[in-house]
Amino acid sequence: MKKQPNLVFIISDNQSPWTLGCYGNREILTPNIDRLARGGVRFNNAFCSNPVCSPNRATLLTGLMPSQHGVHNWLGREKPCAQMGPDAYCTIKEFANLPQVLASAGYDCGMSGKWHLGDSMNAQLGFRYWFCKPYGWTRSFQDQPAIWDGKQYIQPGYFIDAVTEHAVDFLRQDHGDKPFFLYLGYNGPYGLDQDMMTGHRNRHSDYYADKDFKCFPRGPIHPWLKEYRDRMNNETAMRSYAAAVSGVDDGVGTVIDTLADMGHEENTLVIYTADHGLCGGHHGMWGMGDHSRPLHMFQENMQVPLLARHPERICPGNVIDSMTCNYDVYPTLRDWCGLPIAESESGSLPGRNLSGLLTGTDPDNQNGFVFHEYENTRAVQNRDWKMIRRWPYGPDELYHLDQDPHETANLIHDQQFSSIRDTLDAQIHKFFEQYTDPQYDLWKNGSSKAGRILEKVCIG
Repeated sequence: MKKQPNLVFIISDNQSPWTLGCYGNREILTPNIDRLARGGVRFNNAFCSNPVCSPNRATLLTGLMPSQHGVHNWLGREKPCAQMGPDAYCTIKEFANLPQVLASAGYDCGMSGKWHLGDSMNAQLGFRYWFCKPYGWTRSFQDQPAIWDGKQYIQPGYFIDAVTEHAVDFLRQDHGDKPFFLYLGYNGPYGLDQDMMTGHRNRHSDYYADKDFKCFPRGPIHPWLKEYRDRMNNETAMRSYAAAVSGVDDGVGTVIDTLADMGHEENTLVIYTADHGLCGGHHGMWGMGDHSRPLHMFQENMQVPLLARHPERICPGNVIDSMTCNYDVYPTLRDWCGLPIAESESGSLPGRNLSGLLTGTDPDNQNGFVFHEYENTRAVQNRDWKMIRRWPYGPDELYHLDQDPHETANLIHDQQFSSIRDTLDAQIHKFFEQYTDPQYDLWKNGSSKAGRILEKVCIG
């Protein structure tokens, strides 16, 4: 019987497609991620369900929306769910989830890097190998706290390199007859750390020291922007972020080279994605949706890279234009690894299986809707239109993406488009009526497992 495929799932931190050469960037060096794209499939319209990190990590591993798994915001130090200490717990342990399903099916499971789903000190959900950041945020990429062998310590040197070294250590171990699953969570490129203002320190820093990047827009600061205003139009921040992108790319190159050295390349599915995107001056914003008031959902924040390579099963060089969201990843990986989803579970999953797109057996002609939510803010979009609703008082937004891809003209009050507005509004309500657990429905005074950015915005 043919061995089940190995799985290497690489997730970067705060990264949009605009940062990568395979998506058209000609200024930031990403040769290894570009090599991964050439050897497999690139998704051009992949999105995330939420504009901050913990909710998307929960969605990727469960296939559920934030209003189903209850992680509406990033996890901090304090209750309702701390990452460390006596109040810490894993926020997705009560749901069917990818690592636990794979471990139960006989996979040898390893995790290296950023977890940010609670109880970082202890190996979670069937992971045998556990090298972890205690918290989700990154103060600096140098000499940072880490967890290994059940103890917290200061990891000397460049943290991205340490994450890669542990990933390689896991890959090189004897897995016996078992397939393996590596969850590789880079804490870069991030873009919010203190190194952004003092200068990122890795082997790429000197190369970028005099670069004048055109991929970072310059312009006035958006009046909604509340935090990280000092990064706007700041060349040091731009160069630091670019160096961090290339630092992650170095790690990806080492991992895929290790797979080849170990003879695992042909039968390993490698996924590369990000938890969410980042505005690097786009729309007068720096950072993510939580850094503005009101909370925002601009495309650079919501669109993510999504690459897949598996030489045994995926033809190289394909590009997929279908609209996809990160809630599609869980059912896809379950199917790819031969672990079908029970009918009792499938009804709660909003996503679809993308396996046919990966292999080219399904036509790439879907222009369906994808959905997003962040606390009081919900959104729907397809290739042509995007609507954002903020409960209960707005402001709401409507963009004709086909004509206005940079989201400059809000048409929400234009009566010419009232039928479009009503149709998209109905889509939002229909979707969230179906894929919401009432206890986590923030539009109806539900609760969250994470601390809230906006505490009193909902009505019953």
